[in-house]
Amino acid sequence: MSEQHKSIAQCLRDGEFVLAPGIFDLISARMADSMGFKAIYMTGYGIAASHLGQPDAGYATYTDMVGRASQVVSRTTTPLIADADTGFGGPLNVQHTIRGYERAGVQAIQIEDQEFPKKCGHTLGRRVIPIEDMVTKLKVAAEARESDDFLIIARTDSRTTLGLDEALRRGEAYAKAGADIIFIESPETLDEMKTVCANFDKPCFANMVEGGRTPLLSAEELEDLGFAIAIFPGTGFLATAQVLHNVYGALKADGISSKVSDQLYPFEDMNKLMGFEAVWEFDKKYGD
Repeated sequence: MSEQHKSIAQCLRDGEFVLAPGIFDLISARMADSMGFKAIYMTGYGIAASHLGQPDAGYATYTDMVGRASQVVSRTTTPLIADADTGFGGPLNVQHTIRGYERAGVQAIQIEDQEFPKKCGHTLGRRVIPIEDMVTKLKVAAEARESDDFLIIARTDSRTTLGLDEALRRGEAYAKAGADIIFIESPETLDEMKTVCANFDKPCFANMVEGGRTPLLSAEELEDLGFAIAIFPGTGFLATAQVLHNVYGALKADGISSKVSDQLYPFEDMNKLMGFEAVWEFDKKYGD
């Protein structure tokens, strides 16, 4: 884990597009970390699912999320973007959240304007708080951070219920309040995505959810539209769930895993991924 990565803030200053896969536990974090991405994204949906076995509906607490973020940072070197839902409460909670995530080593934090308890961003029925309340949260967030390179991503969930014009209005207000990156959640057409990017001077954030409400585009296509950051938050846990469904089904049917061995990551490679080589070297030096 000695590789040095450029910070997310520096990538944006240098005009580099940032593509971040979603991670949801320490295995996915270690795997993504080995791939050479400029950032990785800790997904609230994935943490709620993997850590709690619950839907992304406000079950995960600040303690759950900041604890996982700290673990991820401790076992990876790739800069981490982390979901912080609504900031876990009012302005005072947001101040606490910002300080905790920054201390944990997170480089960019995502805060949204949904009412609590929040819902997954590509589901119906999301309700947003008054724009003035979110502006206050973002002002508190900007003041609470120690470093200007700790980036604040302001997400609005207003598009689905209130329309694109309201989402753009909120994005403009959030940019003025101190957000570094603007995240208009779930635009529904390519034209809407173009409009989002044309509307802001600050970096824009794209959320690529397989099966979601937004057109699924490549990193190159998103950069051409004007986006600066894109996350693919569900790719990892959706792939994992599918493979588990396949291999557990085969095991139940056959009583053995040999028919799905081609879907299994090699045990030797898994040992390397998880850091056993360092343990073996330690044992050679200090063991009996």
